[in-house]
Amino acid sequence: MQSGKNLLQKTAQVLHDSASGVICLPENPSLDTIAAAAALYLGLSKLGKNVSLACSSDIKSDLFAADKVQPTLTTSGENLVISFPYTDGSTDRIDYFIQANRFNIVVTPGKNHAKLNEKEVTYGYTGGSVDFIITVDATSLRSLGALYQDNQELFKGKKLINIARTLTNTFFGSVNLVYRGISSTSEIVLNLLRSLNCELDKEISTNLYQGLSFATQNFSSPQVTADTFETAAFLMKSGAVKAKEEKIPDAPKKISFERTAARSMDSLESEPTGLEGDNFDDEDEEDEEWLKPKIFRPNPDKLS
Repeated sequence: MQSGKNLLQKTAQVLHDSASGVICLPENPSLDTIAAAAALYLGLSKLGKNVSLACSSDIKSDLFAADKVQPTLTTSGENLVISFPYTDGSTDRIDYFIQANRFNIVVTPGKNHAKLNEKEVTYGYTGGSVDFIITVDATSLRSLGALYQDNQELFKGKKLINIARTLTNTFFGSVNLVYRGISSTSEIVLNLLRSLNCELDKEISTNLYQGLSFATQNFSSPQVTADTFETAAFLMKSGAVKAKEEKIPDAPKKISFERTAARSMDSLESEPTGLEGDNFDDEDEEDEEWLKPKIFRPNPDKLS
């Protein structure tokens, strides 16, 4: 079995010798998976690789390069593919016209459907070939969903790099960068990028930090080690920005309780321990009178 260092070197060599590839995410990926894949995409692009991101599930994330994730596999080629979300009936027709040397495509929405959001339109090229395929946190090729089901021929004979930390991973790649004891997939990708001598920037570091933070439940997971904190510190030094935490307003009862708790002990000791208006000293005196024996004397006036 190869050591972790040898696996990293082998993976780095495969990528170094390749020009183009795709990074595939499984269906319904976690934030750590998206962060790791997007960071790897940014790093490989920075190294001059022609690479694309793909996931058959809809990805909604504020992570850097998450908007580059496409629902289908796109390879470097000469055929431009324009892609946008579609549901049955959402599009009535697609037309085109040429004006001022511009080719215009017109998408008419279906009845009672919203118009197409221009921010959801993606572009890519197909008709070409890829040198490598990277999967991130896929337990098997079938866990990629439609990405694999609709492109099985594309996967044949390719350099397949399997990056994962899941216990159920089936080691299906030609290179299996699988570390089952590590606390996050983002850490694996960080080590790979460092093996490729990729300079980390703010975007890459932020993605990896947020993936690490999510996977470790904000560094409270039992899998967290000293190495985890060293990785977090390294990413922060490399420019990582923490995700903004939403401030949740305190409930009224909680505010009232905190105000009471904030009082000094002196003020609490000086206050009566009973309810307002109660006088426990008077009650004690009344109790003592009640316990004394009572002598009933007849009224002389009534006897006469």
